[in-house]
Amino acid sequence: MRTRTLGPNGPEVSAIGLGLMGMSAFYGATDEQEALSTIARALELGCNFLDTSDLYGPYTNEELAGGAIAGRRDDVFLATKFGIKIEDGRRSIDGSPQYVRRACEASLGRLKTDHIDLYYQHRVDRRTPIEETVGAMAELVDQGKVRFVGLSEASAETIRRANAVHPITAVQSEYSLWTRDVEDEVLPALKELGIGLVPYSPLGRGFLTGRLSSPDELDESDFRRYNPRFTGENLEQNLKLAERVKQLAADKAVTSGQLALAWVLHRWEHIVPIPGTRHVAYLEENLAAADIELGDEEVERIAQEVPAAAGDRYDELGMRSVNI
Repeated sequence: MRTRTLGPNGPEVSAIGLGLMGMSAFYGATDEQEALSTIARALELGCNFLDTSDLYGPYTNEELAGGAIAGRRDDVFLATKFGIKIEDGRRSIDGSPQYVRRACEASLGRLKTDHIDLYYQHRVDRRTPIEETVGAMAELVDQGKVRFVGLSEASAETIRRANAVHPITAVQSEYSLWTRDVEDEVLPALKELGIGLVPYSPLGRGFLTGRLSSPDELDESDFRRYNPRFTGENLEQNLKLAERVKQLAADKAVTSGQLALAWVLHRWEHIVPIPGTRHVAYLEENLAAADIELGDEEVERIAQEVPAAAGDRYDELGMRSVNI
């Protein structure tokens, strides 16, 4: 499989990674054996960039990842995240240095490894200066427990402040045909600073594949049933977007999902999307998108013909924790 670097001088990884979140949480019923088969197939095809978090499960997704890569650690570029805590059923964000250290030790144990390749702060803690959080992450690098430092859903200003303390290798943010917030300030800052972008949900949480027409088709425990973009008038408008993606994909003789991924890949050479899937067939479809060629004019035409989605990408509470 083709490879890319996270930033001009960053580590080399597969051009498309694999997000593991849905294998353990948020998207309804899970199947551990199918998840393990999907991860094994990803590695077999050269997809070596695996993304997890202590939040997913919580904790069980890291355990799944650790078991999946046992005996193959050197074949994997492993990313995980810290910072969103769930205690007594309540969610909070903690970027304090002491929590950074404690969370890293716990993740290393669950992942059954002595180092994390890319360690992200999952959400920025408004109560803790980013300099303190990244300073603690830098200590983990010095100790050999972490190789590279990343942020998730951080603003351009926060990224600059963090990078002044320790080099930031990658920023993970939602980015797709229907979510383009990062293009305003974050992506220009990343290009200036030489930091890679890792888009999560590059398929619009599955919506851009054209396989979903109603939230009623989703499992009762699937959080998308209540996502603003999947309900009411927003849903009706977004179905029109998905249909336009389907038409454009047909013109290229590719699937809707492949066109959506190819578009993201062509926005910058140091973008590495991490679409999530629990199924081998969809994994193979996604990875094939790395070989789809789009000309500059095509990329711009697709951007114009498929505007950003209707509705916020999270509920009100979720939106408060992004772009900080």
